[in-house]
Amino acid sequence: QVQLVESGGGLVQAGDSLRLSCVASGRTFSGYAMGWFRQTTEKEREFVAAISWSGGSTGYADSVKGRFTISRDDAKNTGYLQMNSLKPEDTAVYYCAARLGTGIYVFRQFYDYWGQGTQVTVSS
Repeated sequence: QVQLVESGGGLVQAGDSLRLSCVASGRTFSGYAMGWFRQTTEKEREFVAAISWSGGSTGYADSVKGRFTISRDDAKNTGYLQMNSLKPEDTAVYYCAARLGTGIYVFRQFYDYWGQGTQVTVSS
């Protein structure tokens, strides 16, 4: 079992930056692919970014490409989502997810472990 805890959300203005963290416990983080998803009351949970177990491969939703960066530090059992040039439409609850595997996974059904989410609110 892997437990995931997100942090780093908050209220910011458009154009600002935030860095979300996802700390894993229960098992070593290495060997697990990781992803970030987000959800609003109007939309289903959608893919944001993913990173392979090695960190060598990443993938992004078109809406965040060039603004968000996913990374990981296995020595700290932590994954990150650096979010720059934030827009009001980025407002959502952000979730990290993990699963064993060597690829990058963009569908939420492929993930086995989820955090509780952290709220990001971007004002205009």
